[in-house]
Amino acid sequence: MADYNREKRKYVIGAVATGIVLIYIVRLFTLQIMSDDYKKNADSNAFLKKIQYPSRGVITDRNGKLLVYNQPSYDIMVVMNEQQGVDTLDLCASLGITKEYYIKRMDEIKDRHRNPGYSRYTQQLFMSQLSSEEFCVFQEKLFRFPGFYVQRRSIRQYQSPYAALVLGDIGEVSPADVEEDEYYQNGDFIGKQGVERAYEKQLRGEKGIQILLRDARGRIKGRYMDGKLDTKTVPGKNLTLGLDLELQALGERLMEGKLGSIVAIEPSTGEVLCMVSSPTYDPRMMVGRQRGKNHLALSRNPLKPLLNRSIMGQYPPGSTFKTTQALTFLQEGIITPETAYPCYHGFIYRGLKVGCHGHAAPAKLVPAIGTSCNAYFCWGLYYMFGNRTKYKNVQEAMTVWKDYMVSMGFGYKLGIDLPGEKRGLIPNAPFYDKAYRGSWNGLTVISISIGQGEVNATPLQIANLGATIANRGYFITPHVVKQIQDEQIDTLYTRRRYTKVEARHYETVVQGMRRAVLAGTCRKANIPGIEVCGKTGTAQNRGHDHSVFMGFAPMNDPKIAIAVYVENGGWGADYGVPLGALMMEQYLNGKLSPESEKLAEMYQQRHIGYGTADR
Repeated sequence: MADYNREKRKYVIGAVATGIVLIYIVRLFTLQIMSDDYKKNADSNAFLKKIQYPSRGVITDRNGKLLVYNQPSYDIMVVMNEQQGVDTLDLCASLGITKEYYIKRMDEIKDRHRNPGYSRYTQQLFMSQLSSEEFCVFQEKLFRFPGFYVQRRSIRQYQSPYAALVLGDIGEVSPADVEEDEYYQNGDFIGKQGVERAYEKQLRGEKGIQILLRDARGRIKGRYMDGKLDTKTVPGKNLTLGLDLELQALGERLMEGKLGSIVAIEPSTGEVLCMVSSPTYDPRMMVGRQRGKNHLALSRNPLKPLLNRSIMGQYPPGSTFKTTQALTFLQEGIITPETAYPCYHGFIYRGLKVGCHGHAAPAKLVPAIGTSCNAYFCWGLYYMFGNRTKYKNVQEAMTVWKDYMVSMGFGYKLGIDLPGEKRGLIPNAPFYDKAYRGSWNGLTVISISIGQGEVNATPLQIANLGATIANRGYFITPHVVKQIQDEQIDTLYTRRRYTKVEARHYETVVQGMRRAVLAGTCRKANIPGIEVCGKTGTAQNRGHDHSVFMGFAPMNDPKIAIAVYVENGGWGADYGVPLGALMMEQYLNGKLSPESEKLAEMYQQRHIGYGTADR
């Protein structure tokens, strides 16, 4: 029995010893093979991998005028494993910060939730965007602060106070940015809005790495292997925008103290010539360590200067939309250019009245566009939606109508190369079936024929309509970037998108828009020597009506299409038309005449109860 117990204990002791040996083997394997902690520690003692940041691509306007460029900036980096024993009071005094800020920043760096790429052996961003003057002061004392290093990089600078919402800005990466793209690490900068965001990958370039050799005391001894393992930076690509800086500046002047937007497009290319959203702000507010404070103030402004109304504002297009109705009715054979409809100061039928201003009646299509007759387009929609020879029911007629609107660029995002574009709204048959439980007809929805009711569009979509009419039936997707250095722009921005309407019908609408300028609602758009075509809009609103204008020029060789939308501006002729005319004159002539300059100053000083823009 005793021998058996001894034999049993022998096996137990052997198993325990074997287990201990296996545990040590596994642990050694984990430390030496699976874990890189010791390697990092050893490497960090011998090497310093210094990131070299590339210069970000510069941005110019269509005429080569500089919009965005770079200037030197310096970041303070820290290696947490090396900075023990630093005189924190001396460090804070040298950087002009408080001890509380120092403690808070160190805690943020070590917080793996905020800083998922944290390692105590690698450089972490402690403080960013020191100016050259601040850097010089700190550099003299840098030897006192082991573990702290200076990283040179560049920050964005804006040449002028214009086009903030188009250009966008850059800011520090979020944890989501770092997680989404391994290119970034905590403390890096990324485009946040506008072109800076949309073309981030082209603008940012590629980082380089410089490997420096250190001695046992951490002192830099030179480049490892004479730099053979270093990687060079690749500068970001330069962008040329379609914007005309002088036109953009005039647009922002004219919209001071007003809410709304001005968008101009070159019809033949789809390039955006200007994109004004008001109120706006000076893009130089978003540079340096004050960016966060300024951004917070702008975000709390009730007038929403951070909202790009040109692509995010969704408004009733008003009477500018009548051109789409004319084209649809012509293509569907509901009317011909000779079709005339009565107007008794409006559309009156079965107890329903849609008012209209006084003009000669009955009117054919061209004068109906010229005088912006509400009744004409109401009758057209009524006869289309009630036509049982062509459509089996109102739902089918509505679907056909909607498809025309979509082909003209409404109801969906156009696809501009800026983030945040909204789609507007074009209602469809299911929409009204749900709203009216399947019992509705053309009279029920008659207001959509004059750009009211449920129809909504962005100013960009209205300007694109002008470009489509100017091109007699096609448009190229509007885009802000004209050219990318050493790279082709997306084919989306080079190919034509045709509507469902034949070119011959566009000629009739063009004649109507020319009639509006010569003897109709757009007479203030007359520019000597230039054949301007235009269409007013007075979009009904719960408060004061919105003033809208859509047009293009010259008539037979269009160089510019434009939409002006002034919230609460009243009649289209009050603000939309004269502002649109001034913009077209500036672009086509290169300057304003002395008389037009006086007019521009007058409109610049006319505020609609909202004060001045944040600039």
